[in-house]
Amino acid sequence: MTDHEMITDQLTQLRALRERALQGGGPKRIEQQHARGKLTARERLSILLDEGSFQELGALATHHITDFGMAEQRYPGDGIVTGFGKMNGRRVAVFAQDFTVLGGSFSEVQSHKISRIQDLALESGIPLIGLNDSGGARIQEGVRSLAAYGEVFVRNVLASGVIPQISLILGPCAGGAVYSPALTDFAIMAQSTSHMFLTGPEVIKAVTGETVTAEDLGGALVHNSRSGVAHFLADNEQAALALAKVLLSYLPQNNNEDPAQITPYDSADRMEEALNTIVPLDDDAPYDMRDVIAMIFDRGSFLEVQAHYALNAIVGFARLDGYSVGVVANQPSYMAGALDIDSSDKIARFIRICDTYNIPLITFVDCPGFLPGVDQEYGGVIRHGAKIIYAYCEATVPKISIVTRKAMGGSYVAMSSKQMRNDVAFAWPTAQIAVMGALGAVRILHRKELDQAADPAALERQFIAEYRKKFFNPYSAADVGQIDEVIEPRESRPRLIRALEVLRTKVQQNPPKKHGLFPA
Repeated sequence: MTDHEMITDQLTQLRALRERALQGGGPKRIEQQHARGKLTARERLSILLDEGSFQELGALATHHITDFGMAEQRYPGDGIVTGFGKMNGRRVAVFAQDFTVLGGSFSEVQSHKISRIQDLALESGIPLIGLNDSGGARIQEGVRSLAAYGEVFVRNVLASGVIPQISLILGPCAGGAVYSPALTDFAIMAQSTSHMFLTGPEVIKAVTGETVTAEDLGGALVHNSRSGVAHFLADNEQAALALAKVLLSYLPQNNNEDPAQITPYDSADRMEEALNTIVPLDDDAPYDMRDVIAMIFDRGSFLEVQAHYALNAIVGFARLDGYSVGVVANQPSYMAGALDIDSSDKIARFIRICDTYNIPLITFVDCPGFLPGVDQEYGGVIRHGAKIIYAYCEATVPKISIVTRKAMGGSYVAMSSKQMRNDVAFAWPTAQIAVMGALGAVRILHRKELDQAADPAALERQFIAEYRKKFFNPYSAADVGQIDEVIEPRESRPRLIRALEVLRTKVQQNPPKKHGLFPA
């Protein structure tokens, strides 16, 4: 055989192996995947990544298991596609489980390939995007497949807070596999086709006798609205992949960088007259804080996180003059915006994400306080509420707050008050900053006078009016320096932009420590 013929043979072999890798589990399995309404791993990557940017690693890796007939089921890649690519021109590391190969079952080889990509992403300081679609651990590999999870988990944790990690759940994700997405920064689930649970419906039926469907147990809506495990709900896979691109646009490449500014497209001096009348005169009347957010930030830029979970709080990313910012707000139109266990967890985690990735925080306050109740106390509302305080105190990014209406009691302190290392505290003229509501305060402060009054109701009304005049405005707080400036609501956008211009070079450090003890 001539040298040329040898080289030709080698290239032919390589091309054949590559072609086989591209086929995944084969045409029949691909057809079944499509019939389930799902794309293949490579089809998903072709949507997620810029055209022609994907560079695959480990395409020819296979397992070495011979038990249970596995010797005849070796596929190049072993059910996962890993490599590097670009999303809107930004470098990212990716892995995509291939359900067409052995149900995407998690193997030792899968672990090695994911771990390799995790290590390279961390060393290179680039985001990691994981597309999950797996039936769980590969039973044929025994403990090796279980140990493999640990390799991935430890890298999830080491990369946490260093590089953005985004998980897309595009099929089943069960058993130990659920912990990797749970350890990442964001989980995006696709409606109808994605499911997450530790134990499936059959095991639950056998152990507890409960009957539940996979959708009701771990469907996308369940984890977006009830458990809080997922952060985004997409209509389908394509929408989930598009959402991942949008989400990444608000984040930096790593924790040593700031998110990139996009070209401003909305006037920094824009004022919205409608903001001056958006807070109802009736203290108890609701209004939608999303309307406030929509009018202040760059038009159409708000990306809400956990939009279906803990509806009494709003968190998400937006832009001010093209810069990425994090938005935290009470929602007066749901539970009057009171804080509870779930909303505390939601707010605290988002604050820490923004702080991790150098994203300034803008907080809108309209909160009557923490939700009272036996269930809340038994559920640990104290430690959950403490998470908000801890997160704001710990955060060193620029922090600006606007009190739009109620800032009562502990919620005033917790929601980015001046004492929580807030940088600039604004208030609208409609702000009410007090230890508690008027009725409760009057009955405590004037109990004796009311007990002895000839007309207690009339005297109570008088005391309430006096209390409201004294505390139900922002001027007492401004007088003692707790509010930096009372502003017209319509001025909010330019005021925030000017304040952030000053704070953009803010430097603040916390005392050196191994790590703090976040309230659990």
